[in-house]
Amino acid sequence: MPKDPVCGMYIDEIKATKRVIGGKTYYFCAESCARTFEVPEREMRSLKRRVAVALSGALVISIIRLAIILGLAAGAVTVEWAPFIQLPFLTYGVIMFLLTTPIIFIGGWGFHYGAYKALKNKTANMDVLISTGTLTAYFYSIFVVFFPGYLPAEESYTYFEVAAVIIAFVVLGKFMEDMIKKKSAVAVRELLDLRPSRARIIRNGNELEIPAEAVQVNDIVIVKPGEKIPVDGILLDGHSSVDEKMITGESTPVEKNAGDEVIGATINKTGTFRFRATKVGDDTTLVSIAKMVEEAQASGVKIQRLADRVCKYFVPAILVTAIISFISWVAVGNIAFAIIGFVGVLIIACPCALGIATPAALLAGVGKGAEKGILIRSGEFVEKSPELTTIVFDKTGTLTKGEPSVTDVIPINSEEGELLKFAAIAEHNSEHPLSKAIVKAAMKNNTNLPGVEIFEAIPGHGVKAVYKGNEILVGNRKLMIDNKIIIGHIEDKIRMLEEQGKTAMLVAVHRKTIGVIGVADTLKEHSVEALNALKQMNMELIMLTGDNERTAKTIAKQANITKVFADVLPWEKANVIKNLQNEGKVVAMVGDGINDAPALAQADIGIAIGSGSDIAKETGGIILVKDDLMDVVMGIKLSKKIMCKIKQNLVWAFCYNTIAVPVAAFALLSPILAAAAMALSSICVVSNSALLRRLKLEL
Repeated sequence: MPKDPVCGMYIDEIKATKRVIGGKTYYFCAESCARTFEVPEREMRSLKRRVAVALSGALVISIIRLAIILGLAAGAVTVEWAPFIQLPFLTYGVIMFLLTTPIIFIGGWGFHYGAYKALKNKTANMDVLISTGTLTAYFYSIFVVFFPGYLPAEESYTYFEVAAVIIAFVVLGKFMEDMIKKKSAVAVRELLDLRPSRARIIRNGNELEIPAEAVQVNDIVIVKPGEKIPVDGILLDGHSSVDEKMITGESTPVEKNAGDEVIGATINKTGTFRFRATKVGDDTTLVSIAKMVEEAQASGVKIQRLADRVCKYFVPAILVTAIISFISWVAVGNIAFAIIGFVGVLIIACPCALGIATPAALLAGVGKGAEKGILIRSGEFVEKSPELTTIVFDKTGTLTKGEPSVTDVIPINSEEGELLKFAAIAEHNSEHPLSKAIVKAAMKNNTNLPGVEIFEAIPGHGVKAVYKGNEILVGNRKLMIDNKIIIGHIEDKIRMLEEQGKTAMLVAVHRKTIGVIGVADTLKEHSVEALNALKQMNMELIMLTGDNERTAKTIAKQANITKVFADVLPWEKANVIKNLQNEGKVVAMVGDGINDAPALAQADIGIAIGSGSDIAKETGGIILVKDDLMDVVMGIKLSKKIMCKIKQNLVWAFCYNTIAVPVAAFALLSPILAAAAMALSSICVVSNSALLRRLKLEL
C-alpha cells in the first residue's frame, strides 16, 4: 500500500491521485498534497538545471582562459597552444559569447527575475546587484566583440568570464541553501514515518487488522510485546512497560496499568494489553509534535544577510554614480570616457567580493568544523551566535548517557561482588533496562553468570529466580513485602538512593536481604567540564526535561545547573524556549530526541547531538557528530569566529567599493584595471576567510 509523501498517510492506489515526477510515480491522498509536493520538486529540478549549465560553462571558460595564460607565459610558441592563440580575436570573442550566453540567461535567470521583481516593488537587493553587474559586463563585452573600433585598442577587453564565474558561484550557493531547506522539511515527514502502518482492533466482537489511519475514537486496540502503539489511548486491561523515550524523554520504560495513558508510536516492551483509542489521526501526540516542528521552522527568525541589507542602499547608490559619470562625460563630449566610466563603476562594484564575503567565510569555517565533527547546516545559525545569551539542555541522552547504569552497590551482611553476582544471575534472563544495567555491571568484573533452574518476571515489581536451590528476589519494595521479606533495617539506605533520584533495587537470597543496588542515568563524560566552560563565556544554563522533578534536580545539581524545568512535555518544551525569547534572550537548545525537535526548531540555534534521532538532527542547525558536549563549546566559539570573519570581509568589500567607485567614475580606472582590482578584492576576502582553517578549537 503506497504512502503519501506529503502527509504520510497510507492510501489505496485506486483512490489515490497519481503523479509521475522525474520519471518516478507518486501517490497522493488528495490533489492538495500533490500540488504541495510538485511545486518545490519542480523548482528544485529547475535550479539543478541552472546549476549544471552555469558550472559546466564556467569550467570550460576557465579552462580556455587558463590555456591562454599558459600559452602567453610560454611565449605562444609551443605547438599545443599556438593554433588556438593565433585565431582571430573575433573568433575567440564569439566563442566566449556562445559559452557565456547560456550561463547568463539560463544559469542566472533566477537572479535576473529576482532583480525585476525587486525593482518592480521599488526595492534593491543582492539579485539587483548580481543582475546589473553581470549584464553590464556581458553587454559591454558584446559591444567590444561585435562593434570593434569604437573604443581605444587598450580598452577593447571582454568580461565574459567575469560574468560567468559570478553567476556560477552564486547560483551554486543558492542551490546548496535550498537543499538544506528541503532536507529540513523532510524532518516532519520522518516524524510521521514513526507511526505504525497497521493496528489490531476489536469491532463487533471480531479481531481485525486494519491500517493505523483507519482507527477511530473508542476503538479497542490490542498491542503485543515489541509492537508500536498505533494511536493515543487509555489502558483497559493488562500490564506492560512502554518505552516512551522518543516522546517524553523518560530514560527508562514506564510501567503501564489499567487507567494509564499510552502514546501513539511508543514501543510496548513486555506484556500484551488492550486500550481504548482517545486520539487518532491529526489529534495524536506524534502528529501534534510534527505540526509544531513545521510551524517553528516556518515562523523562526529569518535573518537577512548583512550584504542584502546594505544592498538596499548600496545598489541605488552605485547605479546613480554610474549614470552621473556617464552623463558628465557625455556633457564634456568624451563618449569613450563615458562608456569607460559607466562600465568601470558597475564592474568594480560587481558583487564578487561582496557576494563571496559570507560564503567564503562560511565555507572555510564549516570545513574546519566538519574536521572536528561539528556540522553547521546554515549561515543563519552562525549569524545568531554573537548574540547568544542562554543555552538550554535536554537531560536524557544529552547531559546524561540516556540509559541506566549501576551507581551504588550497598551490601548487607555480604560482599559487593557477591551482591552484584546474585542480582545479575537473577536478572540475566530479563529484558528490562534496569536488569541489563545490573548484568552489564557484573560483566565488567568478569563475573560468570550461570543459568538458573527457575525464572519468573513479575511485571512492575522485579524478578524471581532459583539458583542451586536458593531463591533470589530482585526488585522494589512491593516485591519484598509481597514475599514477606523484612526490609525495615535497610529503609534508610533505600530512601537515600531515592532522594538522589536513583532507582533502588533490593536483593534477597534465601528469604533474607543481602543488599541494595542503586541504578540511575548518569552524566556523560566531559558534561561538567563543558558546562563550566560555557559559564565562563557568560552563558545562562538551563535544564529542560520530561523526566520527573526529583531526578531532574539530582542531575542538575551534579552538573551545577541551577535553573530546571522538569515534567515538561514535547510541545511544552517549545513554549519554554518561546517564553525565554519573549524575555529578550537569544536561546540555543541542545537536544537529541524526537521530543526535543519542536524546541530545537523554535530555538535561535538548535544543536543536535550526533547519537540522537534523525528528527533531532534535521531540525537542529548545528550537529555534533562525536556526541561530546565539549563540542557545544567549540561549536559556539567557531560560529562566533565565522561571524567575525564575515563582518571583516564585508567591511573590506564595502571600503574597497567606497574608494574604488569614485576613481572609476572619473574614468581613472579602465575596465581592465577595474577587473584586476575586483579580483584583488576577492583574493583578500578569500585569504582572510582561509585563516579560519588555522583556527585552534581545542580547549
